[in-house]
Amino acid sequence: MSSALASLFLLNPDITFLNFGSFGASPKVVFDDYQKWQRELEWEPVQFFAVNGPEYLKASRIALGNYLNANADDLVYVPNPTFAVNIIANTLRLKENDEVLTTNIEYGAMDRTWKFYCNKVNAKFIRQSISLPILSKESFLEEFWNGYTEKTKVVFISHITSATGLVLPVKEIIEEAKKRGLMTIIDGAHVPGHLKLDLKELDADIYTGACHKWMMTPKGSTFLYVRKSLQIKIEPLVVSWGYDSDTPSDSQFLDYHQFNGTRDFSAYLTIPKAIEFMQEHKWWEVSDSCKKMVRENALRFCDLTGFAPLAPLTEDFFGQLFSIQVSLENPREFQKMLFDKYQIEIPVMQQNDKVYIRYSINGFNSQKDLDRLYDALKVELM
Repeated sequence: MSSALASLFLLNPDITFLNFGSFGASPKVVFDDYQKWQRELEWEPVQFFAVNGPEYLKASRIALGNYLNANADDLVYVPNPTFAVNIIANTLRLKENDEVLTTNIEYGAMDRTWKFYCNKVNAKFIRQSISLPILSKESFLEEFWNGYTEKTKVVFISHITSATGLVLPVKEIIEEAKKRGLMTIIDGAHVPGHLKLDLKELDADIYTGACHKWMMTPKGSTFLYVRKSLQIKIEPLVVSWGYDSDTPSDSQFLDYHQFNGTRDFSAYLTIPKAIEFMQEHKWWEVSDSCKKMVRENALRFCDLTGFAPLAPLTEDFFGQLFSIQVSLENPREFQKMLFDKYQIEIPVMQQNDKVYIRYSINGFNSQKDLDRLYDALKVELM
């Protein structure tokens, strides 16, 4: 990784940016493409929304479908993964005492979404406890499936967790869920552009992934994939012109979910440019270098804080994120201090009764960034 890659981004060079995982960051050429679409929108709004919009979105979905190995018409764009999961949870029509099985290391907004919809009908959201550190894939899977009962209807799980930064064995979970007749819903917010994702091979029923994180598109750009046989059942979260349409397409799924009234969908249209950027700069090679740096630095941070890594330091469990457990009474104040005093942008998150500092590494980062974090933590935690 080099300063040449750093120069391709708009990030403030005075900040040590170790929080790519939260909101991503767009390269200059992708952001320029974003503004090109926005200018076209403002130049002729009616033509943009009513005439050209569907074809623009289709071209973008085709590019994304090729990137993810999925049919373009099985994908629809939404602002973020939480929005996508709300669509699905609202559609499921869970009944009293039905169970949704998940883990206790999921993203907080998703926990709240499922609790909301389960509470409406007295269904149960089962946050199966996962022992940390995870010892192996086999131990994780055994512990996870201990939460299964005859009332389990749905499995919901992160592909990469947020607070703990762990890659979970979702392929194995999906395979086992099929044997048990369960629907699988995967939160892949951190996956596109981070891990090589093949939706046909993975074979989940439902998958959502953010493009504005590791694919580096502008904010508010996410896809929702739904298996074709289930699409007829997915109701719109916002009812608009696609319902009982005067000009229906071949896909009720797209009609119901593609347009939600007047919303600037320019961010969705930058996905082909983001894919082009990654291909031009051999981004999987960049990603591999980032993952190597993440793992090579992990043990020294763990030694500093006195806590073990949350799983074996292998590609099975770690990508471009690593969470360091720390003993802190006020995570928010500590995060603010790191930014104000050291100009380090990094999340300090609490999940259950544990606190984690999570660094994320992308092409603009260097070893110097992690050294700066280490030096700051050595002063402030000792």
